[in-house]
Amino acid sequence: MGSKTDQIKGLANQAAGKLKQGVGKITGSKETQAKGAAQEVKGKAQQTMGKAKSAVKDTANKVADKANKKLDDWGGRLTSRIAQGRAP
Repeated sequence: MGSKTDQIKGLANQAAGKLKQGVGKITGSKETQAKGAAQEVKGKAQQTMGKAKSAVKDTANKVADKANKKLDDWGGRLTSRIAQGRAP
């Protein structure tokens, strides 16, 4: 799953879990309350996973951008040296 998908599904699971807990309290069902709490925790974990994926992706993109800039700079200097007849 993508990072945004994880975050959206996590939010939905959190909401559904809270709703189940409320229904469990109203009906007096400890089992429904427990299932709701578990689903809420699952949703929080999904959201955290989505945020972590997004952070990793952002960091990887920044590193790649810096590497590409260095390669572009190096390639420009090399081209300039060749044009001046000073090949490496």
